[in-house]
Amino acid sequence: MNRYNRHIILSEIGQEGQDKISNARVLVIGAGGLGCPVLQYLTAAGVGAIGVIDFDVVELSNLQRQVLFGTSSLGKNKAIAAKERLQDLNNDISIIPYPEPLTYQNAIELFTQYDIIVDGSDNFETRYLVNDACIITNKPLVFGAIYKFEGQVSVFNFQNGPSYRCLFPNPPQKDAVPNCSDIGVLGVLPGIIGSMQANEVLKIILGIGNVLSGKLLCYNALTSQTSTLKINRNETSIQSVLDEQDSFENKQINIGCEIEVIEVSISAMISEKNVQFIDVRELHEQPKVDNLDVTYIPLSELETSLHKIDLSQKKALFCKSGMRSKHAVKVLQGLNINNCFSIPQGASEINNYLKEHNKLLSNER
Repeated sequence: MNRYNRHIILSEIGQEGQDKISNARVLVIGAGGLGCPVLQYLTAAGVGAIGVIDFDVVELSNLQRQVLFGTSSLGKNKAIAAKERLQDLNNDISIIPYPEPLTYQNAIELFTQYDIIVDGSDNFETRYLVNDACIITNKPLVFGAIYKFEGQVSVFNFQNGPSYRCLFPNPPQKDAVPNCSDIGVLGVLPGIIGSMQANEVLKIILGIGNVLSGKLLCYNALTSQTSTLKINRNETSIQSVLDEQDSFENKQINIGCEIEVIEVSISAMISEKNVQFIDVRELHEQPKVDNLDVTYIPLSELETSLHKIDLSQKKALFCKSGMRSKHAVKVLQGLNINNCFSIPQGASEINNYLKEHNKLLSNER
C-alpha cells in the first residue's frame, strides 16, 4: 500500500487498477536508450513481470543516456545488468532477463508469454521482426524511435488498429539510415520518449485515457513542439504478414536489398601496400587517427569529393562503428569504383592497434 499509494489514491486507478498493473506481463525489446526509462518506470509502477531481451554489453558511451546503468555495469550484459539495478528499485516484482538476440526463431515463443511488447530497438530489421511477431501473436506493440533531437511514439496492433507496416510497408535498404552511434543523440531525448512509451503501457493495462493507436506522436526536443499524424490500418500489409506465418520461424534478419560489402581488419590493410585509408566521419569527430596517412571525406560529401580518391589504390574506409563506412563502400561501388573495403573498427581501436603495431616494429629494430 505504501509503495503504490500515489497510484491507489488516484480515482482512475485505485486498488483495482494497481492490481491490474501487478498482474501484467510486459516484454521490453532492448535495454538501451529507450529501454532504460521504460524499464525503470514500469518497475517502479509495479508491473508484475517484466522481461528484457538484449544481447549487447554496457559500454562507456552508453552512460550519456542509458541512466539505468553506472560505471559498475561496464562490460556486463545489458539485460542482466538491468535486472540487477531494477531489483534494487523494486524487489516485489519479477524481472526476467534474456541475454540473447531477438530472432525469428525465438520471437513467437517469447511474445506469447507476455501481454504487451515494448520496442526499444535501434534498427529497422528488428522493428519489422517485432511488428510481424506482434501481428502473429496478436500482442499490442508500444513503439518508440529517436533521431538526433527528434522522437516518435505510437501503439501498433492494438484492438484491431494499424501496425508498423501500415505506416512503413517496406524497410529501407540495409544500413541506409544511420543510428545514434554514427550521428549522435541528445542524451535526455530517449528519456523523454521512453517515458512516453511507459505511459502508453500503463494506459493499456489500466484501460484509461486515449491510447496512441492510429496515431504517430512526433516530438522535437529543440522546439518542445509535438505533432500527431494519423495512421490508417492497411489490411493488405497486415494480411501479408499472416499469410507468411507458417514460414516465419525460418526467416533470418536480413531485410532489404544490399550490395555485398567486404569488411577487413586494420591489420589486414596495414600489411597491404598501395592502400588509401579514408575516414568518412564528419570533420569535427574525434579522435583523429594518428601515425597513418588518412584522407578525410565525410560521407555527406563523398559523391562531390571523388577527386580525392586514388583509383589506382585499394580503398579502406572507416568511421566510428562501421555503418557509415559500409554505406560509403556501397556508394562507391554503385559509381563503379572498385577495390573498396570497410574497416569495422572505429578510430579509437585503430589508434590502439597502430600504437601496438608501431611498438612491435620498434622492438624488432
